Amino acid sequence: MAQNLLDTLQQRFEKNKHRHEGIAWSEIETRMRKSPALFTVLEKMEASGGEPDVLFSKAYPEQGIAFYDCCAESPKLRRSLCYDREALEKRKDFPPSGNAIETAVNMGCTLLTEAQYRFLQSFGAVDTKTSSWIETPAAVRTLGGALFAEHRYAHVFVFHNGAGSYYAARGFRGRVALQP
Repeated sequence: MAQNLLDTLQQRFEKNKHRHEGIAWSEIETRMRKSPALFTVLEKMEASGGEPDVLFSKAYPEQGIAFYDCCAESPKLRRSLCYDREALEKRKDFPPSGNAIETAVNMGCTLLTEAQYRFLQSFGAVDTKTSSWIETPAAVRTLGGALFAEHRYAHVFVFHNGAGSYYAARGFRGRVALQP
């Protein structure tokens, strides 16, 4: 299974060189092999429709080298989730099947921060028909809200909603960093 995943990731890497200029696949594969647990995370990201690929830009060195969900729309098998466990437990009527935070943790990845979401968008528009939960500051979450983002009208918008809300077109995108 790991070789099939490697082949898929390498093909995607080669097809989308604009996402990681200046990095060779051999460097990525070497880093991946140093962290066998990464394969499990990437398999889960791939299986749920995330189409993970390496993102790196010398213009944003603070973002490091990481795999991001690069699918055009929010991953299909990670939609219709509320934000976190607290929101799920408070939802009495028509609760969703799960929540984004725990799903990400179980997968081994993290939700994108607003900065990471904007970084992803710098490589090409995603979420033009869907939206994705993003990491929410504690001050917002304490008041019952959560943040999500999307790309419309050639612009990235960050919005708020009640953390217990869920929609068929809202999921989350994951990120997992590559260790040196």
